[in-house]
Amino acid sequence: MRKERNKKRRAAASLLSAALALGVGTAFAAAPSSTIVGDWRVETEIAAGKTVAFDVAPPAWKTVVDEKYDALPTFNPKAANWARGQVLNAVDACECAVAFALDPASVEVKLAATGEKMERGKDYQFDDAWSALGRLDGGKIDANAAVLISYRCVESRIDSLVLNADGSTELLKGEGRVLSPQPPTLKAGQKRLVNVYATGQIAKLSPANVFPIDEAFAETNPGNADTFVAGVARFNADPANGVAAVPSVSDVGAAKRFLPKTWAKLVSGEELRILAWGDSVTACGYIPDERRWQVRFVERLRKLFPQAKITLMTEAWGGRNSDTYRAEPPGSPKNYAEKVLALKPDLIISEFVNDAFMNEETVARRYGEMRRDFEKIGAEWVIMGPHYVRPDWMGLTSERNCDADPRQLTRGLRMFCAENNVPFADAPTLYGKLHRAGVPYLTLMTNNINHPDAFGMELFAIAAARLFEVDEATKSK
Repeated sequence: MRKERNKKRRAAASLLSAALALGVGTAFAAAPSSTIVGDWRVETEIAAGKTVAFDVAPPAWKTVVDEKYDALPTFNPKAANWARGQVLNAVDACECAVAFALDPASVEVKLAATGEKMERGKDYQFDDAWSALGRLDGGKIDANAAVLISYRCVESRIDSLVLNADGSTELLKGEGRVLSPQPPTLKAGQKRLVNVYATGQIAKLSPANVFPIDEAFAETNPGNADTFVAGVARFNADPANGVAAVPSVSDVGAAKRFLPKTWAKLVSGEELRILAWGDSVTACGYIPDERRWQVRFVERLRKLFPQAKITLMTEAWGGRNSDTYRAEPPGSPKNYAEKVLALKPDLIISEFVNDAFMNEETVARRYGEMRRDFEKIGAEWVIMGPHYVRPDWMGLTSERNCDADPRQLTRGLRMFCAENNVPFADAPTLYGKLHRAGVPYLTLMTNNINHPDAFGMELFAIAAARLFEVDEATKSK
């Protein structure tokens, strides 16, 4: 019996390996071939048999002198790398730090009162990679002593080789930023050919730094999620890419088939209560509330169904997972029965990237238990697929060539949704295509780890909203 179930799950996984395909379409040219021909030199094919070579400047360094801190925490080597002390301002990310941006040899700490230089390992300590600096007990830095810290950190940059309308090429230099550099904006008539991601303390370029851009994305500017998703649709519709048929639970308009009660309320104008349930990505206290994925999803839903009366509720817990909720005792501020089930929403949309510890069997068992709980309260369910996080956390070696999400959680969720007719909002496929648009996906993370910015949140909203997209004639049928 188990072997048969596993066989069915593997078959479902193969069907679900490529979502967002919209059928057979026009073939586009492949991404231009690009080769590293020197430490900081790239050669790109701009037409058949025609190449252009260009030089990229190494990442620049930002120097900070005598940055004042009124007090330092005690260095805690047992804490998470980024939480062992004070994150230095210039490498600060949301609740974290930009990993490997600091030059450890450049750090100099002085007492603000006297200018006396402090000694690392005796008076203070810090994490080389995450720049979390704290004072040491027994050293010369008292608990309330102000210090001056000097250091330097690297500024990453994304440069774009573009093809102009007259056939000439031009290298557009991006703005250097310690956190989340953005590709330069195209001018009218320009087509982006390749992005070069000059990042970190690298001595020379490697293939991981060079992002050839697929034709489907060549004329798009960064920062517009709808434009990017349209590029994904063009890419997936290209028969040359060999994208498989769309699985029904992730297809455009899947909600009409698999969420009948939700659909009926949207069409009739009866109140629809939606609960967004998740972890820190759903709590999302690090960007304005109006940019949270669930808010943007409901806004899109209201445009699709102007007559709808939608009440949005959010229940989220940063740093936790679905198991954590279900293990909380009665009376807890995050008890699953009292804070999730007791709300009796019509539709639950769950997002738990922190469930990444689960394999396919665990997902089948634990999400199956949740499905039965939701059925008891009459709630329908959409599962939001997890976004991409730090490559080393996902088993990836690069932010390139990562179309397929390697995580067992994602495979397990795809299989679970296919087997149980639960709509799957396919955010992973969107994140996996960012490299084809020349965007290193980690540049979307406000904490350099796993907290998406407004653009990343919009990808969630689109992934969920497309489940509800049908033409007007089909809505009421």
